Amino acid sequence: MSTPQTPMPQAAQPSWEAGSAASPAPGYTSPIPVVRTHLGHALASEWTKIRSVRSTMWTLGVFVLIVVGVGLLVGVVTVSSSADVANEPHPLVLGFIGVLLGSICVMTLGVLTTSSEYGTGMIRTTMTACPTRGRVLAAKALVFFLLTFTITLVCTALVAFAQTAMLASDGPVLQPSGAEWFKATVGVSLYLALLGLLSLLIGSILRHSAAGITIMIGLVLAPLVIALFMFARSLEKVRTALFEYSIPNQLSVFYSTSLGESGPSGWDPLWILLGVTAVVGAGAWALLRERDV
Repeated sequence: MSTPQTPMPQAAQPSWEAGSAASPAPGYTSPIPVVRTHLGHALASEWTKIRSVRSTMWTLGVFVLIVVGVGLLVGVVTVSSSADVANEPHPLVLGFIGVLLGSICVMTLGVLTTSSEYGTGMIRTTMTACPTRGRVLAAKALVFFLLTFTITLVCTALVAFAQTAMLASDGPVLQPSGAEWFKATVGVSLYLALLGLLSLLIGSILRHSAAGITIMIGLVLAPLVIALFMFARSLEKVRTALFEYSIPNQLSVFYSTSLGESGPSGWDPLWILLGVTAVVGAGAWALLRERDV
């Protein structure tokens, strides 16, 4: 005789099934509050990233060392050699060399701020957390610009005060006016911050650190190098334009000196760089929206 089979216990059926029309239980409500994100959240995120990576500490550390160190060294050499500074517009011009060398650090950091995320893949996390890509780019630009401007302003002001004091202790010098002080500190800081911002946008377009840094360094050095080898008289106008609109010459305008007798003057270099940065920024924003991360 066959023994009766004992029915196996069945698993408890859920009180409701996903997608069923008769779901007696209400929908799940998360205890975590839902907050609408805005630009402030993106700014906080980018500030956390830029101050926590080692590339920022290294590049800005070297930048401060170059601007302050070279600036003070030029002042000390000028005083010890009893050089005649009467022909200079004002003693603030001695800070030009340090700022020009330090601009390489600013451009390097600008490129790395965007391109390094593509190299590590962190950009996927960033875009997942903030799908509005234009907001991400704007937050990166604002954080970088303000950080670079602040550090440059502190360094250039420190060097300017130190050089003026050193030269004044060695003998009578031409005291710079308020407008010259403003251009040699605030004007130079705005120009370098914009130059770094342009590098950031180039890094966003190229998505490659080495390529972006190479292009930005070439943008600084190439016009002068090319102009040096233009010996033909027919190329004289081109050579003059390369000299006058090169970044080193435009930067020197803020120190009331120039490589040529014509070309940009006053605040013209700032407006030129602002226009170029705006055009490149529009291109970077358009590409960021169309590309896949």
